[in-house]
Amino acid sequence: MTYKGYLIDLDGTIYKGKSRIPAGEAFVHELQKRKIPYLFVTNNTTRTPEAVQTMLAENFNIETPLETIYTATLATIDYMQEKKLGKKVYVIGDVGLKHAIEEAGYIEDTENPDYVVVGLDWEVDYEKLTIATLAIQKGAHFIGTNPDLNIPTERGLQPGAGAINALLEAATRVEPTFIGKPNAIIMEKAIEHLGLAREEVVMVGDNYLTDIRAGIDNGIPTLLVTTGFTLPEEVPNLPIQPTHVLSSLAEWDFDA
Repeated sequence: MTYKGYLIDLDGTIYKGKSRIPAGEAFVHELQKRKIPYLFVTNNTTRTPEAVQTMLAENFNIETPLETIYTATLATIDYMQEKKLGKKVYVIGDVGLKHAIEEAGYIEDTENPDYVVVGLDWEVDYEKLTIATLAIQKGAHFIGTNPDLNIPTERGLQPGAGAINALLEAATRVEPTFIGKPNAIIMEKAIEHLGLAREEVVMVGDNYLTDIRAGIDNGIPTLLVTTGFTLPEEVPNLPIQPTHVLSSLAEWDFDA
């Protein structure tokens, strides 16, 4: 069918680490040319939406409005605002995550926070993990921004935020509430942003465990492109097949 809107992953789909994926760039340009609504839905919390916008323009030849970028950080803040457990938080994460949470009115507390929020942190160390572990053991609400065990880069599949969360879960025996793909929280908000019915939208991504399960688990058609995390040889053995599978976004027919 012809989809009226697109939810699109970034890393591994539109680019890979610092490397360009020309077919991904052309895919976005075609959406813009056809005036088809789209939303970049990313589990990456290391950059603010403004930084993502700048990066896409400067490094990947994609000019896109700020409102087309929806990160796991924004979805995390939406979730915390709805829970209303308090305004004290301890964050393991990069500047994009910390700054946004601070801007939303939350105050860092290393002793008795209401929330422990864990995203990707390039400088995570034993002390940060200890503070988070002790806070969760005291009853802080444990939030994982996303469950990605790895992130695709030009060096290979590096540890992701999900790997840090898995360590803390092992240390505390408390399961985190995950916000990012494939969980319903971020997908429901993304669909609201597009203002379309689920069946009119397709989720485009390279990671079966996050992007494609986000669609499958939430009633949204899916398009798996094997340019990042999930390899072509893995596709035949996937438990539930994506709606569409491509080796390159250049193969996509917008009119089919």
